Amino acid sequence: MRVPAPLGSGAVPRFLVVLDVDSTLIENEVIELLADEAGSAEAVRDVTFRAMNGELDFEQSLRERAATLAGLDADVFARVGEKVVVTPGVPELVAGVQAAGGRVAVVSGGFHEVVDPVAERLGLDHWRANRLEVVDGRLTGGLTGPIIDAAAKSTALREWADALGVPLSQTVAIGDGANDLDMMSICGLSIGFDAKAPVRDEAAVLLDRRDLSLVLPLLGLPRG
Repeated sequence: MRVPAPLGSGAVPRFLVVLDVDSTLIENEVIELLADEAGSAEAVRDVTFRAMNGELDFEQSLRERAATLAGLDADVFARVGEKVVVTPGVPELVAGVQAAGGRVAVVSGGFHEVVDPVAERLGLDHWRANRLEVVDGRLTGGLTGPIIDAAAKSTALREWADALGVPLSQTVAIGDGANDLDMMSICGLSIGFDAKAPVRDEAAVLLDRRDLSLVLPLLGLPRG
């Protein structure tokens, strides 16, 4: 894709960058941080690995992992949030894209309760994720609302692009796992970031160094 010159204030955005969250926007897998609190980390890590490699149905695996969190108090979100580490280069990527008249969004198979503070702190334009059910201050082990799976990630990218007036040819999808393949299949530029095997086979560009500012030159934008 070719990125146009920066736009004036109030102009229609010319391009859209959409990132996965776990192991892409951030260095962590949020479900695993939550599982550490619940004492189910080992089992959850195995399921996560298999799901991201496309070996398991995502929704089924998500519900299975969420069920292990039943009984945790809702304060766990704040504790886990303190452990989240933003991937190197993210602030530079966000600033560079937005300065050039683009928009930055994330769509996650993880959870709003942890994604929201990170997205707000980074100044992202849009984000979407799953929600864990909480009743009387404790996690039930269930989920509420629509499931954000591979199809939902693709839908989110398309809906944001439509709302912004950005053609799909001017969209970028960045991710690492099988759950990102659908949105990668409809975007203008797909970038596999330290990617698992299924993404390595399909992405137009692979970045194996964990620095998301390296995306900027791919968009024709200065890095630093």
